[in-house]
Amino acid sequence: MKVHSHIQYKGGIGMKRWLSLFVVALFVLVLSACTATKDAGKTTNTEKEGDKEEAQTDTETESTEKVLYLNNGTEPTSFDPSVGFDAVSWNSLNNLMEGLVRLSKDHIAEPATAEKVDVSEDGLTYTFTIRDNAKWSNGDPVLASDFVFGWLHMLNPETASPASFLAYFIEGAEGYNSGTGEADAVAIKALEDKVFEVKLNTPTEAFLNIITNPSFFPVNEKVATENPKWFTEADSFVGNGPFKLAAWEHDVSFTFEKNENYWDADAVKLDKVEWAMINDSNTEYQMYQTGELDTSGVPSELAEGLMNDPELKNEDQAGLYFYRFNVSMEPFTNKKIRQAFAYAVNQQEMVDYVTKNGEKPAEGFIPYGFIGPDGKEFRETAGKLVGFDADKAKALLAEGMAEEGYDKLPEVALTYSTSDSHKKIAEALQSKFKDVLGVDVTLQNVEASVFASEQKEFKYQLSRSSFLFDYADPVNALESFITGSSMNRTTWSNAEFDKLIADIKNETDESKRWAMLIEADALLMEEMPIFPLYYYNQVTLEKPSVSGILRHPVGYMDLKWADKN
Repeated sequence: MKVHSHIQYKGGIGMKRWLSLFVVALFVLVLSACTATKDAGKTTNTEKEGDKEEAQTDTETESTEKVLYLNNGTEPTSFDPSVGFDAVSWNSLNNLMEGLVRLSKDHIAEPATAEKVDVSEDGLTYTFTIRDNAKWSNGDPVLASDFVFGWLHMLNPETASPASFLAYFIEGAEGYNSGTGEADAVAIKALEDKVFEVKLNTPTEAFLNIITNPSFFPVNEKVATENPKWFTEADSFVGNGPFKLAAWEHDVSFTFEKNENYWDADAVKLDKVEWAMINDSNTEYQMYQTGELDTSGVPSELAEGLMNDPELKNEDQAGLYFYRFNVSMEPFTNKKIRQAFAYAVNQQEMVDYVTKNGEKPAEGFIPYGFIGPDGKEFRETAGKLVGFDADKAKALLAEGMAEEGYDKLPEVALTYSTSDSHKKIAEALQSKFKDVLGVDVTLQNVEASVFASEQKEFKYQLSRSSFLFDYADPVNALESFITGSSMNRTTWSNAEFDKLIADIKNETDESKRWAMLIEADALLMEEMPIFPLYYYNQVTLEKPSVSGILRHPVGYMDLKWADKN
């Protein structure tokens, strides 16, 4: 799970439908590039007539170029796909490189660098046939050995890849990454130059979805062997995606150009993408207003006023904001008391009057955007499992207190990490618990670094939290609450839930597996070790001249099909 601060991946060939995640789209433009474009082709009084004509021709050529101006916010963490496990690297990497499969316009994992995928009858062995015309930006063919090299680089303990855990479903991967096994034991191999094989520990329905993540991109073995720092500069970077890295002025800007060697280059409409690095939301918005940027985020103080702007896009993002109960601390050892607090929360009021950023109120733990094998939304099929009900909340509190023999409810402290937005939400919850339940809840504000460690140590009764999907499958979130998971942080343990998650991971029948996922969501909401508040969204401004930018609910921004008039 990735950490979500102020805000916050379905598809498969083995599975009809998947939805996909991530992380928020990145936007902006390089001021110097704007100036260069603006002044291009201008002539001086001393120029010859022939020079003027040549300059004018250059201007006409440049004016026909399709250049998209975006902002990356800050310098990418790394363009090594095994290391850049964050939004400021992902969005770029996904357009410079490509894996065996890629998320489609419908957020479904489909063949990309691989043109064919064969799965063994037991669901354990995947064989990928790489396209004959799949090439690197330097013209080298993309080989199966490049995938072996890239994946082993990710799992190498010395790489210290923060994404390595995603590969643990591969036979031998966890052992090699943890230092208890050898690289030769990792069950990936190049059967031929263009045939790549992977063997899994258990059937993993989410496998194709998981490997759309940039961490599973190939690495040009020849280039990386000659220069281990190939990813640090534009003139040494070699990718296999829709665009190539043409320029990179560190901490200032970088430039993409269309990759003529990309196997599907005909689908790419943009000639260039100019990325700035402006780490200030107001400056970014001002640049958007003056036409220097084609997209922009929405400054929090302007969000409410811009919600009806025709240039605003409000799209789902796979994640949610929620609160955790510590079920080992009274009074939340009692399920009915946990339920009472949950039903006292009005999620609709929270998004309408507190957060005011166009979010959807949460009605279960799994958000919108996950499509089942029947083509229906997970959330719609699962239904509304939690929501405001004052009468039910009061009745449950009374029943729970009677069961525990409480004449007076033990003191309750609500803890949140330092943030103005977290504070507003905490205060709104405090008020609701008082109004509906008559319970006085004290608020405790803790610095973020201390909060994270103390929550993991189960020091809080009731505390805020968030979840962003690492890959586009509901099990990614639900498995956080199995007994002993480091992501649980509630001390809740339920044998029925644990078995359900284990069965989900081993079930290969899509329909049966989907029904079990829905059952797990319902069981979590019945036991209520947590209560959800709202689902995350991606709110961006985009110029009318721009089209085709994909912001996957899980994962990254995709410019393969982007266009600009």
